[in-house]
Amino acid sequence: MAEIAVVAISVAKPGDEEKLRAAVEGIVGPSRKEAGALQYDLHRDLREPRRFVFVERWESEEALAAHAKSEHIAAYREAIADWVEHSEIRVLSKIA
Repeated sequence: MAEIAVVAISVAKPGDEEKLRAAVEGIVGPSRKEAGALQYDLHRDLREPRRFVFVERWESEEALAAHAKSEHIAAYREAIADWVEHSEIRVLSKIA
C-alpha cells in the first residue's frame, strides 16, 4: 500500500460562500475518523475567499475510494451541488 495525497478545491458561487463553508467544515470531523485517513485539513484561500482547499493524506487508494463512497461525503455532494461554481480533485503520489 502506497500513501497518497489529495488536494481538493471547491469554489463557491458568489453569495454562497458561507453555506459552502459550513458544509465543508461539517465533513472534516467524520473524514478524520475514517480508516486510512492520515491527514484531512481544510483551508480557505486568503486572496480568494470563495475558494476552499482540502489537503489530505490517505494510507492507500483503497482508503480514499472508501472515503469517496462514505455516507457523509454522498450527503455533502448532494447538499453543495447548487453552491459550487467549480471543483477539482487531484490525487497525488509523493516523489520527494
